[in-house]
Amino acid sequence: MVVVPMSDPFVLPPLSLYVHIPWCVRKCPYCDFNSHALRGELPQMEYVAALLRDLEQDLPRVYGRSVRTVFLGGGTPSLFEPEHIDALLSGIRARIALAAQAEITLEANPGTVELARFRGYRDAGITRLSIGIQSFDRDKLQALGRIHGRDEALAAAQAARAAGFDNFNLDLMYGLPGQTVDDSLADLALAFESGAPHLSLYQLTLEPNTLFHREPPRLPDEDMIAAMYAALLARTQQAGYQNYEVSAYAKPGAACSHNLNYWQYGDYLGIGAGAHAKITQPISDVPDDSPSVDGATPRIAIMRLWKVKQPQEFLNKAGARTAIGGETRVTAPEAAFEFMLNALRLTAGVPVELFTERTGVGMETIAAPLAAAEQRGLLARTTTHLVPTALGRQFLNDLVALFLPARAA
Repeated sequence: MVVVPMSDPFVLPPLSLYVHIPWCVRKCPYCDFNSHALRGELPQMEYVAALLRDLEQDLPRVYGRSVRTVFLGGGTPSLFEPEHIDALLSGIRARIALAAQAEITLEANPGTVELARFRGYRDAGITRLSIGIQSFDRDKLQALGRIHGRDEALAAAQAARAAGFDNFNLDLMYGLPGQTVDDSLADLALAFESGAPHLSLYQLTLEPNTLFHREPPRLPDEDMIAAMYAALLARTQQAGYQNYEVSAYAKPGAACSHNLNYWQYGDYLGIGAGAHAKITQPISDVPDDSPSVDGATPRIAIMRLWKVKQPQEFLNKAGARTAIGGETRVTAPEAAFEFMLNALRLTAGVPVELFTERTGVGMETIAAPLAAAEQRGLLARTTTHLVPTALGRQFLNDLVALFLPARAA
């Protein structure tokens, strides 16, 4: 468990809320998220009620705190009608304070939206959309098992603008079966034309427990993928997008606040089937069996918990303790690793003092891996910031591995 001595100044991290809506029209062969192909009628009213019961159960953990950002992810949240999203957000506001001008994002897929629906989401209080395009190429979309085509993808971006969303994201993938550098740049060019101020560019990877892992498609080789990444990075920079995180590119002022909170090791509640939470709590809010740090009385603990994954089980148990699939305390070495795992994704790095503020342990606990990272040219440390170098960003897995608990302890 992570603890902070009573004498240390302590400020609770910013708090976000993640809402998981687990259903989709069809499970994509590359997807390892907790998503389930819809069979039968979508239980919209029942699931909204379950989400609000789930939130109520979690509220004692964050008493007196306000939520800075909300993210509705999935699955495909845009399967839910605007009136049910409205009921959900109204219920959230009635139970916990949302910060003024809170960023509220909803994930949407092109095959499930039209202009009127987007306008309904805007009226309900959604301030930002994240649209899962993946590619504009028909053959690549078919290979990925997507339910939309090029025209639907372009129409979704147009509808987002027409509905009044000044900030929206397009998800794109590269390293797709049969894809060339020119193919990836053609997708990017259409994303630019859409006017999206934020882009997420992900390399397709074959994750365990997916169809692609069991039946792997033939992907471009490493040299081709590296060439795609370099070309995409150069082209986004030319177009005025900042690569502020490994996979995230934004025009000025369009960075995703919700994801930044993750990467800066902030707190978040997670409601819905399989949703995860990370909560920093005063030690008085958890059982009093925690060890001290350097002989001082502990003050905080970092807790992780997650909800049961299966949608029907969640519907049956939401609001009861049995809806919690598991709960654990984060040890000091784990917190140090988790912080670096997230923070080193940020191109500009993080302030040095944020490490102790968010983990509860001093920088001396990672002195050895920091020195190793600097020696290898993977990390630059200034008097104020920890910053991954260009080499460190290229070999991020190697950089992060230096901070694994067994090595950092």
